[in-house]
Amino acid sequence: MAKKSYCFNIEGLEIEIEASSKEELKERQTALQIRAIRYLTGLNRKEFCSWIGIPYRTVQEWELGGRTMPDYVMHLIAYKVNAEKNAGHI
Repeated sequence: MAKKSYCFNIEGLEIEIEASSKEELKERQTALQIRAIRYLTGLNRKEFCSWIGIPYRTVQEWELGGRTMPDYVMHLIAYKVNAEKNAGHI
């Protein structure tokens, strides 16, 4: 099945994710969003975790869908990435 692109704006950070269906998007939205945010930084998972101060295993579980990230954490991470991007640091 062809994937469709979905756009989100989280704290001013524009991210685009792909999913095969709306059902997949609903089930994996948080995992896909955090992966897309990390991708925007250009950092690998280990570097990203060190940069935001969250344990590697936690971010790994969020990206793989094993744990659900609290919404406020998603917003804080997106805010930081957007601020650093606007400042030209990433």
